[in-house]
Amino acid sequence: MKFLVVGLGSMGKRRIRCLQALGFKEISGFDVREERRLEVSELGIVVYNEMATALAEANPSVLVISVPPDLHYIYIELAIKNNLHFFVEASVVDTNFDYIKQELLLNDTVVAAPSATLCFHPAILIIRKLISECKLGKISNIILHSGQFLPDWHTYENVSDYYVSNPATGGAREIVPFELTWLCSVFGFPLRVCGNCRKTIKIEGAEKIEDTYNCLLDYGDFLATVTVDVVSRHATRRLLINGDKGQLIWDWDYSLIRLFDALDQKWIEIPYEMKTAANGYNENIGENMYIEEMRSFIRAIEGKQAFINNMDNDHKVLKTLYAIEEADRTSRYIRIDQ
Repeated sequence: MKFLVVGLGSMGKRRIRCLQALGFKEISGFDVREERRLEVSELGIVVYNEMATALAEANPSVLVISVPPDLHYIYIELAIKNNLHFFVEASVVDTNFDYIKQELLLNDTVVAAPSATLCFHPAILIIRKLISECKLGKISNIILHSGQFLPDWHTYENVSDYYVSNPATGGAREIVPFELTWLCSVFGFPLRVCGNCRKTIKIEGAEKIEDTYNCLLDYGDFLATVTVDVVSRHATRRLLINGDKGQLIWDWDYSLIRLFDALDQKWIEIPYEMKTAANGYNENIGENMYIEEMRSFIRAIEGKQAFINNMDNDHKVLKTLYAIEEADRTSRYIRIDQ
């Protein structure tokens, strides 16, 4: 396979490292920014400043799309037009989604893989298994908090200099579907939602974005509360699941899941390994889940397994985000089309 990584910022570099870790060598890159091309050339790959030249000279069979979210559709449509398999980072903007899905139906030879990184987190893999085996019994409620501090994302540039300061692609807004993708993969989609989104504190460069989302997901016979923010001074991911047979607690600061068995009245600890994080990243954001995500994408191209996410599902996650925002504007619950 020949890969062309489109967008050579932090995620583009990460995807290159993942492909190299998996043993691939025919990797090239495209970015309009000279400084990004210079940084990536140090990884030993050929870089281009024009997309047409990259396609003609690199002759890729796969695109890895790591540009800002509001530009995803441009390169997705280009991939489909050129019959190229593609992986695309997490979506937050619904541009031409219906058209893209229709084009993929017409060209079913293209493997389309929207990112689902957290589905490959070792803790979430364990949680999925525990839920599928009904280890907690009947689920009653779920509480998830995902918090980060926006200036910590890219310490080498100002918040105002990249897409997280744009209201359409704001940092907190982007993380809501990032979390919903894995949550809905494990528990399904809610029947209806409500929520609030607010700007709560001053972050230089992020004056125009909402920094906190509180979401209530109504599943009919159980409820989930999801809080996403970019104001947490310590990067946080905490999960509590209550069931009639037990309780599950996960705090990513500790590489284990705690499971309370109500029958035996005891806590069970299930450890997992989160491998080394890349330089500049939080220690809890290990490279292994990103490598496994790319491995799964490649296996899908090889016809060995379907990728865990697809464009229909990705679109539904975005619609859930938009429903939460509509609920805030209208002060009412919004139904999710099943």
